Amino acid sequence: MSAENGIKPASARPVRSRASVLDAILRWREASIFIVAILLIAYFETANRDFLLSQASLQNLTQFIAPAAIISLGEIMLMIGGEIDLSAGMIFAFAPFIMHFAVVAGLPPFIGILLGLSASAVVGMVNGALTLLLRVPSFVATLGTMFLLNGLTLTLSAGTPVDTPNSPTLAAIFGHWGYSEILWALLIGAIMHLLLRNTRWGLHTVASGGNPVGASEAGINVTRLKIGNFIISAVLSGFVGILEDFRISSIDPQAGGSGIMFLAVAAGVIGGTSLAGGSGTIIGGLIGATVLGVLNDGFTLIGINAFTFNIILGAAILLAMVFNIQVARLRRSGAV
Repeated sequence: MSAENGIKPASARPVRSRASVLDAILRWREASIFIVAILLIAYFETANRDFLLSQASLQNLTQFIAPAAIISLGEIMLMIGGEIDLSAGMIFAFAPFIMHFAVVAGLPPFIGILLGLSASAVVGMVNGALTLLLRVPSFVATLGTMFLLNGLTLTLSAGTPVDTPNSPTLAAIFGHWGYSEILWALLIGAIMHLLLRNTRWGLHTVASGGNPVGASEAGINVTRLKIGNFIISAVLSGFVGILEDFRISSIDPQAGGSGIMFLAVAAGVIGGTSLAGGSGTIIGGLIGATVLGVLNDGFTLIGINAFTFNIILGAAILLAMVFNIQVARLRRSGAV
């Protein structure tokens, strides 16, 4: 009777409400990887009650997540613009030694940190100039920089670790406290999210990755934009190296390397960033790094070796890429 009079039955409202919630979840780009992260945490917490409830375990987990997460934030900006930085892991080791040499020369530790970050920015500028001005593909340009920095760091340090500057205050701020690094990751993630979503710089980065020719014709200075993103990526990599060295109270010339760089790229890809450029989110990168951290820490606690972690990591990257490509195709067709 009520339906005939044009009044919808009361039972239809919850159905439409559930459909709206489901539609909102499907349209939330990070929903799938977020659900995966929750399921993994639930599984490992069931398998080992100390996974999250133990403070030591929780600190280990956050200390694994934070470095890959921070480096992935810079890599995501580059990948959205259609570029990549393979030298990030070597900048990780290079910047702390610049800080060390500055302190040995008599400069205050804080100035040493600024010089380490400045040196990282110079490396990013060189990577950007090679890629944008000399037309060397970023994969090749940063591959060369990666080996150059590795050799330079080992030569300058004679392959020997050194102590971090003796400053308890700076050590507490820059990583010695158990949760310092994850707090830095969340703070930098919030800033980068605003940069990507709410500024012209971020919108132009997406445009330059999706359609570089169209972006140039629309008046976007793609060269300046991409060089800037190379600098951001390099500075974040150097900053993570300084954080890590303050955490362990030692500067190791063989720290970082390609392992941390590939973890950061994997975090971005698993979080939904396209290697072809034009799409990606900062939140996705943070969740992707969390998934990698949960897998690594969870496998360690239940006694599965590192080789299995690499198998899972490879499969996760492949599945994420296939999923992202299919979801993008459905979005373009209007099915989702």
